Amino acid sequence: MVRIAPSLLAADSSRLGQEIAALEQSGADLLHFDVMDGHFVPNLTFGPHILKQLKTHTSLLFDVHLMVTNPAKVIPWYAEAGADFISFHLETAPHPEELISLIKKYGIKAGITLKPESDIKKIIPYISEADMVLIMSVSPGFGGQKFQNGALEKIRFVRDNRKSENILIEVDGGININNAPLCIGAGADILVAGTSVFSGGLYAQNIQLLKGGIL
Repeated sequence: MVRIAPSLLAADSSRLGQEIAALEQSGADLLHFDVMDGHFVPNLTFGPHILKQLKTHTSLLFDVHLMVTNPAKVIPWYAEAGADFISFHLETAPHPEELISLIKKYGIKAGITLKPESDIKKIIPYISEADMVLIMSVSPGFGGQKFQNGALEKIRFVRDNRKSENILIEVDGGININNAPLCIGAGADILVAGTSVFSGGLYAQNIQLLKGGIL
């Protein structure tokens, strides 16, 4: 079954510990941290100290998406703070294989991703070395954007070109109960969802619906 990774960008930042506990009780599979540096994308979020503090509140895996101009510098910070997955943008990496190796040296799963406007074929030289490919279905930087249908073809492309099903396909951006089945049908293993998980405070119900459950 598909796994759901609630995006903490949509959580109540004044009570993150309680939010995480509620998400774990509601059936979330992992927690997604959108890390932004104000340069690669026009926003600032989630320093490594926040992850380190929150790690004591949950047993859920921490999925870190680096939207930063210098991932080589910050990967050690987030690895040491408790990340279980770290994904970086190929647009920021002259030598992606070195970053994949760096992440794996910490015993962490390595993910690669691209902005929606970038050519998905650029992942091909690195897909066999990665543990996950993150498909961006919105432009990175802000939550609450509308899902871009072109992401579905990219999901299928990765599904057809990965050498093993152990290489996970994650989709992030605008996920809701209408497009979640399309993503799953195309081959998605993990869905990142913000607004659609936190809507109305009905976390368990929303997560079940995104997974394709019937209430």
